[in-house]
Amino acid sequence: MGILFVTLAGHGHVTPTLAVVEELTRRGAEVEYATGAEHAEAVIGAGARWVELPALPDFRPVTANPIDEWFPHYFRAMSATYPVLLDHCQTAEPDLICYDSTNWPARLIAHALGVQAVRTVPHTASNAHYNLMDASLARYIADDLAEFTSRYDVKLDIPSTIEAPEACSLVFVPREFQPRAETFDESFHFVGPVLGSRLDEQWSPRRDDVPLLFVSLGSIMSDAGFYRACAEQFDDGTWQVAMTAKDVESTDHLDVRPWFPQPAVLKHAKAFISHGGMNSTMEALHQGVPLVVVPQTPEQAANADRVAELGLGERVDDHADLRAAVERVAASGTIRQNLDRMRAAIAQGGGAAKAAEIILSRAPRAA
Repeated sequence: MGILFVTLAGHGHVTPTLAVVEELTRRGAEVEYATGAEHAEAVIGAGARWVELPALPDFRPVTANPIDEWFPHYFRAMSATYPVLLDHCQTAEPDLICYDSTNWPARLIAHALGVQAVRTVPHTASNAHYNLMDASLARYIADDLAEFTSRYDVKLDIPSTIEAPEACSLVFVPREFQPRAETFDESFHFVGPVLGSRLDEQWSPRRDDVPLLFVSLGSIMSDAGFYRACAEQFDDGTWQVAMTAKDVESTDHLDVRPWFPQPAVLKHAKAFISHGGMNSTMEALHQGVPLVVVPQTPEQAANADRVAELGLGERVDDHADLRAAVERVAASGTIRQNLDRMRAAIAQGGGAAKAAEIILSRAPRAA
């Protein structure tokens, strides 16, 4: 059959794989992509045949600690994909399963059927020396886990629903961005960001005589206070602002839309206020744009701290400091030098072409 990609949900998890799918199909590989209907158009556009998985249900937390509710919610969604994916793999017999690191059912199925597997990691990788996610956060799935393992007669524990090793992992960050990079062995391939045809998207700012600031909290998060702070601090004409937001009015100096072609905007930007999602972080570094990171989740906070540690921008937790932080990162020669070094490291990672080469080397019959 060829290669089966598996990523249930999350633009930050699906998007990095699309350029790899484009590269594989360009080289003649037959690719299927198992995901929810939300991403069907995107994976078909990348050249894959869509395999439908049950959609990730809407997440509506009802307590003051939504992270405690998220893990059971996500585990149940993953569990629902298992029988669907198993049935497909038993019928289609893929040569290789390329699965997102959070999609543990695909790992179980690949190992059970003796199929070659490659894990895709859209954030910093984890090992015994550096751990992005604390597995104890998933303690609330214990009852669901016991029911699942009993029903399907499989072995699975709580830590391996968060992080489990694989013989081959493609990490979509450059090695130079990875904390404790020297401790990761040859099974980890740091290919860096993979943008593919998204680099061909077109967008131009309203003016070319005023520096452009791009502002986005990504596709999921929203913060009305943050958007108001941006509008108040940057609506004086010193900067022109492209801001991804809803329920905020555009002005002469603020171009506000629900969506922008982000890589195309970053080609013109002098600074980027971001939530610190890894896709956004990597796209900024790919274009050499200094970052002001306003993290919304623990993972984004880790990214923000890494950006600051490497001198690629600043972390800001107080909305009142946005303007000053943007002015500092845009003017810093040291940050510019660090960005230039990171861009060189990204180029050395090989991107989508290197990722496709690694995948094909593990599934030679797919091409």
